[in-house]
Amino acid sequence: MKKVINRILSILLCSVSLGIWACSSDSGTEEPKPAAKTLTVDTSKIDFDSNENTTSVKISGTVSSWSVSSSDASWIQLSQTSGSGTVTISIKALANASTSSRSAVVTVSSTEAASVQVLISQLGVIVVAPLYPSYNTNPLPADATGMANSATDLAAKIKLGWNIGNTLEATGGETAWGNPKVTKALIDLVKANGFNAIRIPCSWNQYLANTTTAQIKADWLNRVKEVVQYCVDNDMYVIVNIHWDGGWLENNVTEAKKIENNAKQKAFWEQIATNLRGFDEHLLFASANEPNVDNATQMSVLTSYHQTFIDAVRSTGGKNAYRTLIIQGPTTDIEKTNKLMLTLPTDNVANKMMVEVHYYTPYQFCLMDKDADWGKMFYYWGATNHSTTDLTRNPTWGEEADLEKFFKSMKSQFVDKGIPVVLGEFGAIRRDLTGDALTLHLNSRAYFLKTVVKQAKANGMLPFYWDAGNLGTNTMSLFNRTNNTVYDQQALTALQDGLK
Repeated sequence: MKKVINRILSILLCSVSLGIWACSSDSGTEEPKPAAKTLTVDTSKIDFDSNENTTSVKISGTVSSWSVSSSDASWIQLSQTSGSGTVTISIKALANASTSSRSAVVTVSSTEAASVQVLISQLGVIVVAPLYPSYNTNPLPADATGMANSATDLAAKIKLGWNIGNTLEATGGETAWGNPKVTKALIDLVKANGFNAIRIPCSWNQYLANTTTAQIKADWLNRVKEVVQYCVDNDMYVIVNIHWDGGWLENNVTEAKKIENNAKQKAFWEQIATNLRGFDEHLLFASANEPNVDNATQMSVLTSYHQTFIDAVRSTGGKNAYRTLIIQGPTTDIEKTNKLMLTLPTDNVANKMMVEVHYYTPYQFCLMDKDADWGKMFYYWGATNHSTTDLTRNPTWGEEADLEKFFKSMKSQFVDKGIPVVLGEFGAIRRDLTGDALTLHLNSRAYFLKTVVKQAKANGMLPFYWDAGNLGTNTMSLFNRTNNTVYDQQALTALQDGLK
């Protein structure tokens, strides 16, 4: 009763003071709360090369004031440290004289909203020791003729790619691993079966005329050029790389080998780029193949190798001044690339870079050819392709949902930012089975290939099928190179269907 009387008195007092019934009623309706204050910055990450650099960021929001601070003022300079409303400030990174990369955090804060952080990364100086002479002996003026398309434009033109595997990278010579020399007839066959791009894995280190100077033999440079010409004559796009090449780079992404390998990377790419400089944008260069990287320190070294590659190619001029270049993620593994490849090398030409990853997932289905103590081979793949009788060979991971997750991560990390992703290798071996098990396995394999191509295209990735040329059990070749015929029509049809 007392509570009711107090409520009546409150209402009477309010009405007397205002002359109207303006106070809250017994309905319990609350006055609307003021909108929450906001504070935003237009970027969350900035990558600098080792030189002194300045970039701008825009701070905005509804807070009445904000402040800016850096976790390391010794090399980060801010144009202003406080303000209000929408303001564009400058962040300067002083030159990094060290060979090590460094990072800092710029924090924008306010008492009225959650703080916002911007991660700043800066590469260290890349030291390319004068171990070898310069092979950039006749740089040409930049030539944009036939080089107009950006990396994204080129990506839209590349539909389906094929690898000339185990051939020009074979240790001991082009035919050492059982494949015949590449002919124009082979490239014509590939083009006639729906491919408009070729990846040419290449070895260089075994073809040195002089190991002391890292000079590549002229006849080998010309042989690679001849194969590139076969492809370009068919209006096909071509990727030339430094493949495993004895492992001098791939197995030595370490601080201990950093100076030595950057010197060789520079010497090789000056020669390769100069020799192939006359081709238009149909030719793309790729820095490496599957560099073994497991942590941030190794990733920093790999970034230096890629930076040397870019600088060497660009320095030769001509059409190379505008050529699209491809850099490889750590181990070309999607998960490692998503986690570790946070800082890209610097290119003075905008929108001419692609990133490369490979896809043999799940390994138990794609490549594993005998059981191990940690797991068994998978014979089947796809939700509708599981065996009801051979249960231990059904996959336990790595099917449609995982594939979509992996590919979408590349789209958000690179493609959506204007950096297309080359799926430089993928495939699944054909197993030695019989009867219904073989039928289900081959159907699974075809479905896998179709799904990889379909999801790659949906996420802005460029699929290049791995074909090593060998035939029979536990292989994945599409063509018989000895007679230039189709060897695996089911797999070939599946790849083509992925484009539909």
